[in-house]
Amino acid sequence: MASTSDFKNGLCIIFNKELYTIVEFQHVKPGKGPAFVRTKLKNLKTGKVIPNTFTAGVKIETARVERRKYQYLYNDGSAYHFMNSETFEQTFIDEGIISAPALLKEGQDVEILFHADTETALTCDMPAYVVLEVTYTEPGERGNTATNTFKDAKVETGAIVKVPLFINTGEKIKVDTRSGEYSERVK
Repeated sequence: MASTSDFKNGLCIIFNKELYTIVEFQHVKPGKGPAFVRTKLKNLKTGKVIPNTFTAGVKIETARVERRKYQYLYNDGSAYHFMNSETFEQTFIDEGIISAPALLKEGQDVEILFHADTETALTCDMPAYVVLEVTYTEPGERGNTATNTFKDAKVETGAIVKVPLFINTGEKIKVDTRSGEYSERVK
């Protein structure tokens, strides 16, 4: 059990019999009345973010979660297979809990969040940026760096990413996994 004074971003709690993580919180002490804590809670199963207000000092049940490093092996069509980097134990998870499955390539390191009591995978977080090779795009044009126009490019994982006109087939690009957008060209 924890109190509202123990709140911090990323703390995993059991609220309404479901697992939530605290996205943000603010302790408020009004001039009149008791203090309270205004929070935004993210449901770890559905990903939905809800606002909630707790009275200051109320007891909250915390959940034990562990982040473990895994390496992506392959996708067999129904599940994604990962290997623990320390114990070499393999596990598989659904596509729904992976943050950006279209940008996941073999050998990629990820962090999987597990509920420690039930050993179930809750989320699979990829690095903020991944470097991928462009396998196909329309031919680029020299000197077209001033305009802010984009074209489609297919990367090695099969995903389609919007890239600037000067990017050619065979070049490596850095892609933001949170938005799926082109970030920069890698030399």
